[in-house]
Amino acid sequence: MADPEMNTVETVENKEDSRVAKIEVEVAYALPHEQVILSTMIMEGGTVADAIKHSGIMLTYPEIDLAVNKCGIFGKMTKAATVLRAGDRVEIYRALIADPKEVRRQRAAEGKRMKKGGGDLKEGEATPAKAAPAKAAPADTAAPVADSKPATDA
Repeated sequence: MADPEMNTVETVENKEDSRVAKIEVEVAYALPHEQVILSTMIMEGGTVADAIKHSGIMLTYPEIDLAVNKCGIFGKMTKAATVLRAGDRVEIYRALIADPKEVRRQRAAEGKRMKKGGGDLKEGEATPAKAAPAKAAPADTAAPVADSKPATDA
């Protein structure tokens, strides 16, 4: 014979679980040669830190430390305690290998030119010349016609 008290407890727990709303969010982490985007379900009202921990990405990439790595939502920096909404993409940022300003200073000091879109110009490679603007048609250069009547003394 089944214990009626046990069935009641299970029924109450199931009802509570169905009332708790979950939202789907993504957690993204990019390495130089690999990008990972994991989809995860968290409780409504969950934070950035909750999503990262729940996604399991820290097990795959143990170098992620929430105290060190900065986080963002859709490219905007945010705190780990920020509450998420359904469909948000949490991004975990890595430290830069080199400071972009310093790299540019070094290139400028070496006299290297860069092509549009990044990268150094190769030997003999020139930047494409810009097309010269079209010249306007010459204006009417005819001199004004003088009055042909002879001047008379009055």
